[in-house]
Amino acid sequence: MDNILQKLKDSYSTFSKGQKLIADYIIDHYDKAAFMTAAKLGDTVGVSESTVVRFAIELGYDGYPKLQKVLREVIKRHLTSVQRLEVSSEHIESESVLKTVLQSDLNKIRMTMEEADPANFNAIVEAILNSNRIYILGVRSSAPLASFLGFYFNLIFENVRVINTTSVSEIFEQIVNARSGDVVIGISFPRYSKRTSKAMEFARKQGATVIAITDNESSPLARLSDYSLFARSDMASFVDSLVAPLSMINALIVAIGLKRKDVIHNTLVKLEKIWDEYQVYEKGEQNSDLNKD
Repeated sequence: MDNILQKLKDSYSTFSKGQKLIADYIIDHYDKAAFMTAAKLGDTVGVSESTVVRFAIELGYDGYPKLQKVLREVIKRHLTSVQRLEVSSEHIESESVLKTVLQSDLNKIRMTMEEADPANFNAIVEAILNSNRIYILGVRSSAPLASFLGFYFNLIFENVRVINTTSVSEIFEQIVNARSGDVVIGISFPRYSKRTSKAMEFARKQGATVIAITDNESSPLARLSDYSLFARSDMASFVDSLVAPLSMINALIVAIGLKRKDVIHNTLVKLEKIWDEYQVYEKGEQNSDLNKD
């Protein structure tokens, strides 16, 4: 867990007068400080921009942007939905919402791609391919991601179970038989679901291979997993951005699909006949989008 706020409190007595002004503001208003430039923060508390920069360096960061990044991680973990809405309303102009949000999502995909580890990704693909059964966990805003992954995995594998119940007891009831040889995929992003992390902890104790799809290595899910896939999900508002996580899941499905091409081909041939017979799709569209209702 990020400890910047505690670090400021513990070191407070060693700070100069100007540094104490900066520390006081960050401790009391970290949600605002995280989006301020060094110059703006300095103006707000009454010190120079260079004092703010030096303060970040003395705390052990490469520069002020690194301190900002840590503060934004604190926001992701601790702000309520109401607080997140208030923060976003101060930094997103109503007339530029469309451009701001789309640009933010583009940046998340770019950063996710730059930080991706191909060797780790391939190891996860092999672990899933070699599993006996696959359990997929995702609740609240992560439930659509779990359902999407489960939909396509069911076209590839025979033993897939998507668990997105809101009941804590039902989650454990549905994974009680997970054991060595099985894979449990847990999906959660800030604010992290305690239900998902507890279920992953249980599955790992049972001997199952646990895979986390989350945002970074300090995520509680990552600490409980054998493998982790990281995708950026920094907030734009009270809404969780799931664009990069969905893109990562797409890559996982495609990679596994290429390994099981023959299986998928045979399944789709059967399904096309069924969809046509029972008029699942409008004529002329059945081959264009497998994921429409």
